[in-house]
Amino acid sequence: MTKATVKDLQKHTEEFVAQAQKGRVVITRRGKPTAVLVGVNEQDWESVLLQTDPKFWKLIHTRRKQATRSLKDVKAGLRRRH
Repeated sequence: MTKATVKDLQKHTEEFVAQAQKGRVVITRRGKPTAVLVGVNEQDWESVLLQTDPKFWKLIHTRRKQATRSLKDVKAGLRRRH
């Protein structure tokens, strides 16, 4: 992981954007992390949006807490309905 100050980013934007395609670049201000630059080349834009959407991740965490059913049970339930 690469680190860069805000001033470094302003001066060398192209370089850090290129580095972000290989790994995350942490941007610091006054020595503290303030942002992360993440490369998205060759990624589907919709996937990028979901990966950074707090509502999506809240939904995922909620669903993971719910009880699950085995595939065998789901198939048996479907057979009973038809």
